[in-house]
Amino acid sequence: MSVPLVSTKPPGKSWREVNQERKALKRQRNEEKIIKREKRLALEKDLELKAKEEVEREKKNSEISTISIAVPGSILENAQSAELRTYLAGQIARAACIFCVDEVIVYDDVGDKINTKKSKLEDVDGIKIARKSCVQLARILQYLECPQYLRKHFFPLHKDLEFAGLLNPLDAPHHLRMSNDFKFREGITMNKKVKPGKGSQVNVGLLQDVSTDKLLNPGIRVTVKMMPLPEGSKKLKGKIVSLSTPRAETGVYWGYTVRIATNLSQVFTQCPYKDGYDLTIGTSDRGNSIDELPDKGIKYNHALIVFGGLHGIEAALESDEQLQVDEASLLFNHYVNVLPNQGSRTIRTEEAVLVALSSLRNKLQAENEPRVFKDSGIATSSTLPSQKFDTSHHPGVENNIDLSKFD
Repeated sequence: MSVPLVSTKPPGKSWREVNQERKALKRQRNEEKIIKREKRLALEKDLELKAKEEVEREKKNSEISTISIAVPGSILENAQSAELRTYLAGQIARAACIFCVDEVIVYDDVGDKINTKKSKLEDVDGIKIARKSCVQLARILQYLECPQYLRKHFFPLHKDLEFAGLLNPLDAPHHLRMSNDFKFREGITMNKKVKPGKGSQVNVGLLQDVSTDKLLNPGIRVTVKMMPLPEGSKKLKGKIVSLSTPRAETGVYWGYTVRIATNLSQVFTQCPYKDGYDLTIGTSDRGNSIDELPDKGIKYNHALIVFGGLHGIEAALESDEQLQVDEASLLFNHYVNVLPNQGSRTIRTEEAVLVALSSLRNKLQAENEPRVFKDSGIATSSTLPSQKFDTSHHPGVENNIDLSKFD
């Protein structure tokens, strides 16, 4: 039985009309392809432009003027007990936080002349093996700088931190409570499965983790910029930014970093800033009076202030075989006595830090000074009455719950 042929031509239309319709449809498809390609190219160009702006913003953020201090780890060896060693380290941390120091360097001013126990610590440059007192001082400084809700992740039980609970808290602005509604928070990347193309889940000290834009290994401390919560959405979203971004964008002090130097020369040579320290100040009772420095007359971009131990910077220079300098004053732009006509024969290092930073406030002039903090969302004092938790960003939480006890 033969099958009749079925015509593909629509009824009532000539082949010419059918061909014209096909050509018009083909032309329409080509136009749609061109539009899609243009949109894709525009999107790629937009993403490239945003990436370029981000790089420029990060570069601008990194140019903000900073202050670094270098203290010898041997000052802990002069303390009579474990509690006093811990408290001394806490005094250094408090001074650094009060005066908005950006970097604390713990250096070994004794060297290998005296055989002492070594210990390990991870700082900004990786794992370092150094003198035990240096490592303990650096570890306590790191512990106090870390927000409370992150300490259990980064600081397991350790003998160096045995008496850290006795120390006064820094109460730094980046130690945010659950009730604080600020656009930047410190967090840790969590070991949670995420969908392809999605970023890491980050614990920032809130009731739920934040979805970020970058996929990183778990257990890394990151700074997160909180994104506005879309209407009807319950998931918190954020963007991972550099450590300098919060201060650059808001002016709020965002803590200090800690690094270890195994000798005095490494304080200078391992500087994390691209062009190094453009201003170096040494402190010693053999230096010139600090009163001789002009008010706001010393400009800097990255300043370094070095403090000596029990026997001063001169002893640190003598124990460093890499430095071929006869006098300690030749290492610095300024070699100053921070408190002329002192009443005590000696000024302890933890006291010298406070005195020097206080005296130098009126002497130094930052070339790229951070903006003044005018935003809201950070508690001005831990002694203020506990605030009610703002549930506008955290659906599912009752308004009448006071969560201050979880801080």
